[in-house]
Amino acid sequence: MYRPARRLAEIEPFHVVELLTRARQLEAEGRDIIHMEVGEPDFPTPAPIANAAVDAIKHGKTLYTQALGLPELREAISGFYGQRYGVEVPASRIAVTNGASGALNLAFSCLADPGSEWLLADPGYPCNRHILRVYEGRPQNIPVGPETNFQPTPELLRQHWNARTTGLLVASPANPTGTLLTLPEIEGLAKVCREKQGHFLVDEIYHGLTYEIDAPTACAAGDDIWVINSFSKYFQMTGWRLGWMVIPEPYVRDVEKLAQNLILCPSTPAQYGALAAFAPETIAILETRRAEFRARRDFLAPALESIGFRITARPEGAFYLYCDCSALSNDSFALARDLLEKAGVAATPGLDFGSNAPEKHVRFAYTTGVDRLAEAVNRLAAYFGR
Repeated sequence: MYRPARRLAEIEPFHVVELLTRARQLEAEGRDIIHMEVGEPDFPTPAPIANAAVDAIKHGKTLYTQALGLPELREAISGFYGQRYGVEVPASRIAVTNGASGALNLAFSCLADPGSEWLLADPGYPCNRHILRVYEGRPQNIPVGPETNFQPTPELLRQHWNARTTGLLVASPANPTGTLLTLPEIEGLAKVCREKQGHFLVDEIYHGLTYEIDAPTACAAGDDIWVINSFSKYFQMTGWRLGWMVIPEPYVRDVEKLAQNLILCPSTPAQYGALAAFAPETIAILETRRAEFRARRDFLAPALESIGFRITARPEGAFYLYCDCSALSNDSFALARDLLEKAGVAATPGLDFGSNAPEKHVRFAYTTGVDRLAEAVNRLAAYFGR
């Protein structure tokens, strides 16, 4: 008998996985595929982090930690907020989590009642709405576009808020667009959430990977904001599955109880590795790599535009270009399949990011070197006859 929970019918797959599976098949057949669909850095985890984790394992530091994480790692994260942002965030409000996804699971399991509605930007990262749905919340999309830099505004928030709305989740830098919210913009959104007595969650997992300016943290806009971050992107620890969350003080005990029951604790070796993430020698490595990501963006953006893609919001962070492909195709999913099969270039169709004109958009990740990006551009130009 097969009878899953009804909510499962509303959990969609990550459509790009279908393309990735096909890409792996083509590679197994001897084809050369340029991967521009993968949302993770191509650099290895910095050696100081890896060495610290290995050292912890060698010395038997592999037992459970506290549910909210190693006290010394929570203190290190607190110190990072002071050093990088000039903001005081007590370690007592910080929970170390199983990646940013683990943080979202804890947040929504704490805050989402059955039927509660939450506002999310469209386009946006699809797993956010699916995690919310698992906890019986209801995602409500706010269509955003170039006119608002692909970010919600207080006006849009008031327009879409209703009696069932419980909160707002935003991302800065955003996936798939890479756009940022300024501190005044964050404060404007927080003001509306407070007026409506709603929760405000901010995803900051691409912090550090910004190119003209450092992104401001929402922690500077009030201690009632839930802030989620990760060691995956800037710190290049994707497979280590480690992140953190800054929790409003009244909810710390609630999150701790949930963590005790749902996860016991994050990976102990990963936490000891992360203690080295904030060391000066590690930051120096990461900043060099950030400069490389910027060089890739600055090469790829004009190259794609010369082919016929339009980038309607210049990304200031993350490592994606969200391109309007309507001058080249009226079906981005079919285009992505065709680019893979005929050009050997893997990209993510807009279908993965929501219902706001997905057929007109494709996301390219610049998570490979400039030489490979140049080869991808040559293949795309040949495919379109440019």
